[in-house]
Amino acid sequence: MSNQNLPTGCHVMAKPSGFVCNLDCKYCFYLEKEKLYPERNENWKMNDETLELFVKQQIDAQQGPDVDIAWQGGEPTLLGISFYQKAVKFAQKHKGNKNVHHAFQTNGILINDEWCEFFKQNNFLVGLSIDGPADLHDAYRVTRSGKATHDKVMLAVRLFIKHDVAFNTLTVVNNINAKHPLKVYHFLKEIGSKYIQFIPLVEQQSNQSEPGELTLVHPDSTLTSSVTNWSVPAWQYGEFLNQIFDEWVRKDVSNIFVQTFDTTLANWCKQPGGVCIFSPTCGSALALEANGDLYSCDHYVYPEYKLGNIHEITIKEMNQSEQAIAFGQAKITRLTPECKTCKFRFACHGGCPKQRFISSESGEPNHNYLCDGYLHFFKHTAPYMATMRDLIETGRQANEIMWLVHQHVLKTNQSATANINVGRNQPCPCGSNKKFKQCCAK
Repeated sequence: MSNQNLPTGCHVMAKPSGFVCNLDCKYCFYLEKEKLYPERNENWKMNDETLELFVKQQIDAQQGPDVDIAWQGGEPTLLGISFYQKAVKFAQKHKGNKNVHHAFQTNGILINDEWCEFFKQNNFLVGLSIDGPADLHDAYRVTRSGKATHDKVMLAVRLFIKHDVAFNTLTVVNNINAKHPLKVYHFLKEIGSKYIQFIPLVEQQSNQSEPGELTLVHPDSTLTSSVTNWSVPAWQYGEFLNQIFDEWVRKDVSNIFVQTFDTTLANWCKQPGGVCIFSPTCGSALALEANGDLYSCDHYVYPEYKLGNIHEITIKEMNQSEQAIAFGQAKITRLTPECKTCKFRFACHGGCPKQRFISSESGEPNHNYLCDGYLHFFKHTAPYMATMRDLIETGRQANEIMWLVHQHVLKTNQSATANINVGRNQPCPCGSNKKFKQCCAK
C-alpha cells in the first residue's frame, strides 16, 4: 500500500486500569479479559513509563493539529487523580503545536468534588455510563456484592452540574431497558444530558469454553456459541430507536444530540458520521491495555487481534501496519449480497463487524445480527432524514423539520421531499438509485 493510502491518524481507547473495575455489571464483556492477563491481577495499574510513552506516541500518531486522548476501563477513576495529573503534564511536555483534548468514561461511583474540579480545570469531556432510571439501571449495573448503584451515579450527575463539568451519557441498550425507550429517553433529558449515546448490547457466549478461556467470543471464532440472554433483540433495538426518534424529531432537534441520529443524518448528507459502526471501513479505533498491548478494536481484545506493544513498536506504525489495514478493510470486503444491494447501505455499511455472526437470507455468513433492527430504523426515519438533508443543502436549519411535522406537512408514509416538489422521474431522495415513482412514492 502506498504512503498516500496509509491512515493519517487514529483514536485510541486507553484502559489504564485494564479489566479492573469496582462494579460487576452482569452484561460486561470486558471483565473476563483478566483471563488474558492473569499475572496482572496484582499489578494492574499502568505504570508511569507506559503512560508517558502512550501520550507521546498518541500525539505523534496524529497528522492534524488536534489530538484526542480517551480514558476508559474497567474503571479509570480507580487510578486516582494523581495519575491523570501526570497524563496532563506528559501531554503538555510532548504536544508541540498540537491541541490535546481529554475524554473520560466513568461509571460515576467514585466521583466527588475533587474529581470534578480536576475535570473542569483541565477541560475533560466526561462520559457517564447510566442505563436509565433506577429500576432499569440497577437490573445489571451492580457492585461486586450485588448492590444497586443508581443513587451513586445520580450523585455524580449532581456534582457535574454543580461544577459545570461537560458530560454526556452512554446507555447500554439491553434486553430489559430496550422495552422502555421513552422512559429511558425522558429520564436522560431530565438529568440534563444533551449528548446521548446508545450502545446496543450484543454478545455471543461459547457453549464449549474450557476453564480459564474467554467465554464471550468474536464472530470468526470456530467455537459453537449462542446469543446471550441479556443481548438486545434485533428488531427491538430498531423499535427502541424509532420511538425515541419520533419524540426527538418533534421536540428536540438541535437541542438534544443523539449520536445514532446525528450519524445517520451525516451519512444522508454524504458527510463523515464520526461513528465507526456506520462508516464504510473499520480500523484506526484502537484499544490499549495497561501494559502497552494494542488491539485492533475495543471489541476485539483477543490474542489474534493484538497489533503489538507500544514498548516495542509505535502506535503510528501499528495503525499503519498490514494487519491493522486488513482488519479495517474486511468490513467492506466481507459484506453479504443483501448488504451490497440494500438501499440503506450508504447509512449502515453493514454495521459493526463484531455483530456479523448470523447468516443472511441467501445463506451467506457474516451478516449483522442487528440487521432487522437497523432496517426498521432506517425505513422509519428515511422521510425525516431526507427532509433535514434538503433543508441543510438549501442553507436552512435541520430543526425546521419540527415545524413541518407539527404542521402535518411531513408524513411517514411518503417521501419527505415529495412536499418540496421532487419529480416522479427524479432519483429517489432515500438514496436507492431508483426513480422516485418506483421507490418511496409507492
